[in-house]
Amino acid sequence: MKLTLLLALITAGTVLSVAAIAEPASSPTPPTARKEPKVTEVHGKKLVDHYAWLRNRESPEVMNYLKAENLYTSEVMKDTEELQNQLFEEMKSRIKETDLSVPQRIDTYTYYSRTEEGKQYKIHCRRGVEEGSPEEIIFDENKFAEGKPYFAVGALKVSPDHNILAYSTDTSGAEKFELGFVNLVTGETYPDTIASTTYGVQWAADNKTVFYTLMDDTGRACLIKRHVLGKAVEEDKNVYEEKDGQFWTGIGKSRNRKYLLISSSSSTTSEVRYLEATDPEGEFKIFRAREKGIEYGLVCHNEYFYILTNENAVNFKIMRTRTDSIATPSWEEFIPARDNVLIDDLDEFADHLVISERENGLQQIRYHNCKTGEFKFIPFPEAVYSVSIDSNPEFNTTLLRYHYFSLTTPETVYDFDMATEKAEMKKQTEVLGTFKSENYKSERIFAKADDGTMIPVSLVYRKDTHDSKPKNLYLTAYGSYGSSFDPYFSSIRLSLLDRGFTYAIAHIRGGQEMGRPWYNDGKLLKKKNTFSDFIACAEHLITSGHTSKEKLVINGGSAGGLLMGAVVNMRPDLFKVVVADVPFVDVMNTMLDPSLPLVREEYEEWGNPEEKEFFDYMLSYSPYDNISAQNYPDMLVTGGLNDPRVSFWEPAKFVAKLRATKTGQNMLLLKTNLDAGHGGASGRYDFIKEIAFEYAFIFKVLGLKF
Repeated sequence: MKLTLLLALITAGTVLSVAAIAEPASSPTPPTARKEPKVTEVHGKKLVDHYAWLRNRESPEVMNYLKAENLYTSEVMKDTEELQNQLFEEMKSRIKETDLSVPQRIDTYTYYSRTEEGKQYKIHCRRGVEEGSPEEIIFDENKFAEGKPYFAVGALKVSPDHNILAYSTDTSGAEKFELGFVNLVTGETYPDTIASTTYGVQWAADNKTVFYTLMDDTGRACLIKRHVLGKAVEEDKNVYEEKDGQFWTGIGKSRNRKYLLISSSSSTTSEVRYLEATDPEGEFKIFRAREKGIEYGLVCHNEYFYILTNENAVNFKIMRTRTDSIATPSWEEFIPARDNVLIDDLDEFADHLVISERENGLQQIRYHNCKTGEFKFIPFPEAVYSVSIDSNPEFNTTLLRYHYFSLTTPETVYDFDMATEKAEMKKQTEVLGTFKSENYKSERIFAKADDGTMIPVSLVYRKDTHDSKPKNLYLTAYGSYGSSFDPYFSSIRLSLLDRGFTYAIAHIRGGQEMGRPWYNDGKLLKKKNTFSDFIACAEHLITSGHTSKEKLVINGGSAGGLLMGAVVNMRPDLFKVVVADVPFVDVMNTMLDPSLPLVREEYEEWGNPEEKEFFDYMLSYSPYDNISAQNYPDMLVTGGLNDPRVSFWEPAKFVAKLRATKTGQNMLLLKTNLDAGHGGASGRYDFIKEIAFEYAFIFKVLGLKF
């Protein structure tokens, strides 16, 4: 079938079987002519949704429509197949396929994972700490993934005596994990299996009791249960049920292993319950009852609980109280709130506390010697970088493991000794081939937003291809949930940089790079700051000569896909290429349906459309509802059929409406992964193939030949 006919049928919304696509169909009938549109009236306004029929994943018509779109995309991209293969092999060639993670000591064992050439997934192993101890494979993901198009691990948690492994796996991408158990001494697999758990699982101190989390019909983690190995799953007891639809719940454990901790939280409020791990059948106690707008978390250090909270502290502060006196009046200030420093996290060790902070948009690690009372910073060598603290499961240690990277420095693992103040590099991710860090340069510039706020933009490029001429530039951002988009290294990205691209991250409001106010100014009734910030960054990159409208590529995923949909409606003239991955674009129809995943708990991020003020504001930017008859850039939109976070129909409906509305002849492609969820392909090679496809689309639009 000619591409023009296939596109015409897709545009009309015709539903064909895959076999039928091979030959032209006679008299195709658009679904909108056969189906009544969905009409929703809210606050006196009617929302007319002509593509609501695409929500029914059980319908053969819908599945055939998605397959027809995939076939069209494949046909359009057929001339890039050789380039896709070249990019895939190039990206793969930089990866050390057979590799080993840095071992992490837990008691008398060191745990690590490794990869083998040709295998998609990790192999998890351990050794005794004694020299010469043999390797034990405790979980081979490749064996569990065999024959499955998708595979992901939710939890791998070894019992306190190191004899039993609790593991959970997902084979659809829907993030519903089956929990199982294996004896690491005998190799026996226990008959105990628990379906549809969420990510977390925790052991009590008795080595036989585990706590796990289940979800409700909307996918919200809401119920924590207790299971005793060897007993029927049907006998498992409810430990805690979170009934407020805006709250999620999960279970953890203090680093000293003394307490099990149940956390319930919404976007703005939190509550913690605690129980001694030696008393698994006991009753969890509330540490501090929830109070709207107050967030807190806690760690246990010797005779104190330390509390990280935002009460009267927009950027958070740290309080402390004795473990035998937790009432709020007994709390005392340990680290005060500061206007220019955000406290991100707090970690506890036998003689030290570690505080993760942000100042001027950069992360820093401060550590406190509990014996001397001193505070000191870990120094970092570059002006623009990212750092993340590892899991650090050991409590009785002076070693802090962290991961350091920048736009030019591959991920590097350090052990920092807080007693000697010395850092030891344990490993730097090896980039095979000709890569040399000194060939690249990163910098941070600022763009002025509409209201005068200065927005940081991180850049990286090859020195020998950088001159005063505008370059092809790949601009990305996220800008939601207070999630900071910190600069990081990617060997895959070298396939852009080595071809003369500049790569840029816009640190727009809605994230938390510049502190909690940065987040607050990009949510709810200030959400449009996120979009105007991004546009301001794009305009600055053009006016400053870094790129031009004809060379500007933009990308965002999930809530970053909402960003893509919003800015392309607002300023389609500003961008040449748009790649929107699993984009949240059908804001109104989704947020008006509380039966869908994430909706009720999202009211504190976007607003509740049942309230007119929020309804009107959300409707003013919802990408699906603001598509208009204008010339849009070339666009690639992706989705995942089993996505529990952004339903597959959101990108499908967005593309369908664009096809029927937009002017001009620019490309518009929809690519739905029918075997995956929100994160795309699960295997490391399949993931690279997806990136190679997106890069090939970009090169095709820009007319680049290599």
